Amino acid sequence: MSEYQYYEFLAIDRPLPEEEMAELRALSTRATITPVSFTNEYNWGDFKGNPDKLMQRYFDAHVYVANWMTAIFMVRLPIKTLTQETAKAVAAAYLLEIKPTKTHWIITWRLEESENYDRFGMEDGRGWMARLAPVRDELLRGDLRSLYIGWLAAVAREMMDDDETEPFAVSGLANLTAAQRALAEFIEVDPDLLAGAGMGNPAAQETEVARRELDKWIEALPQDEVNPILKQLLEGKGQQAERSLRNRFASWRRGLQANNTGASRRTVGELRQNAEKAREIRLEKQKRDRTHQEIKRREKHKAYLKNLSSDLPKAWASVKEPVERGSGRGYDAACRILVDIAEAYALYATKNQFQKELEKFMAGHLRRKALIQRLVKAGIWRDQ
Repeated sequence: MSEYQYYEFLAIDRPLPEEEMAELRALSTRATITPVSFTNEYNWGDFKGNPDKLMQRYFDAHVYVANWMTAIFMVRLPIKTLTQETAKAVAAAYLLEIKPTKTHWIITWRLEESENYDRFGMEDGRGWMARLAPVRDELLRGDLRSLYIGWLAAVAREMMDDDETEPFAVSGLANLTAAQRALAEFIEVDPDLLAGAGMGNPAAQETEVARRELDKWIEALPQDEVNPILKQLLEGKGQQAERSLRNRFASWRRGLQANNTGASRRTVGELRQNAEKAREIRLEKQKRDRTHQEIKRREKHKAYLKNLSSDLPKAWASVKEPVERGSGRGYDAACRILVDIAEAYALYATKNQFQKELEKFMAGHLRRKALIQRLVKAGIWRDQ
C-alpha cells in the first residue's frame, strides 16, 4: 500500500494577508492556499511545516489523516475560553492534548492506533474539516461536550481505572450535535461507550432557557465593560467584539452551571457498565430491525408471487430467453425465475402442476447440463 497523507488548515477568525500566504507557499509549492485555508496531499515525501507552529501563528483548525491509521483534529481557541482547571481535568495523554500559548489554547484530538483497515484503505481526508470545524464554535459558546468525547477515548482504550471519575459533569451527551458525532467517529470512540455516557445524562439546555440567561447576563454587564465592546464595533472589529462577548458569556454560564448543578460525577466503572447496557440495547434493536425487515421482505415477495401467479403462461415464457442465451448468467437468471414460479405454484396452485409444466418446459433443454445442475441444486429438478 502506498503512502498517503492529507493536511488541511483553516483560518476562521481572520483571513491570511498576502505576506503570510507567501510564507506558507515557501513550505509547499504544491499546496492549495487561499486567504482562509491551506490544503495539501502527499503520496511520497513529507510536509516541511510543523502543524503545531502553524496553528500557533496562522490557523484556527487543522485536520490530518494518514493511511498508517492516524487521524488528528486540532483547534485554536482564545486563552479565556477555558480555565486551566478544565484543561487539566479533561486532558488525556496521546489522545486529547490541551496546550496553552500566551494568547491561545491549542487542543488536539488524536487517533494513532486504529485497527479499522477498511477505513484507512479508503480514507482521503477530504470532507472532515467541514464536519469537524463547528466543534470550535461550540467550544467558544461554552459547550464542552467535544472535550468530554476526547476524554472518553481514553476510557475506550483502557487508559482509566474503574474508580476514576469523569473530569466534569456535562449535559446533553445523549443528544450530541452533528459536529460532536463526527468527532466521535473521527477518533473512533466506541459507540456503545458514547451511548452509555448519555444514559441518565441531563439534556442540553433549551434554547429559551439559554436566551433568558443571555438577557440576564446582558442586563448585569457593567457600563465600563460595554463601552470597549461598542468601540470595537465602531472601529470595524466586530469579530473580535463577538469573540470577546462569547468568551465572557460562556465563562459566566460555566460558573452558573457549576453552582446550580446537582449532577454528581460518574466513575469510569459506571460508564463501562452503561456501555454494556447500551450494547445490549443496540443488539436487541438490530435484532428487531432484522425481524421487521424480514417480515417486509416476505410480504413484498408474497405480493410478487401473487402477481406472478396471475399470468403463469407469461411467467413461463419469460424463462425462455435467458435459457437460450446458453451462458452461465443466463442459466442463473432462468433458475431464479423458475424457483419463483415454483413458489407461486405452491402458494396459489399445486406442486404437481408445477412439476408437469417444468417437465414440459425442460423437454427441449435436457442437453443443457449446466442448467440442470443449477435446477438440481435449487431443489426443483431431479436429475435422471
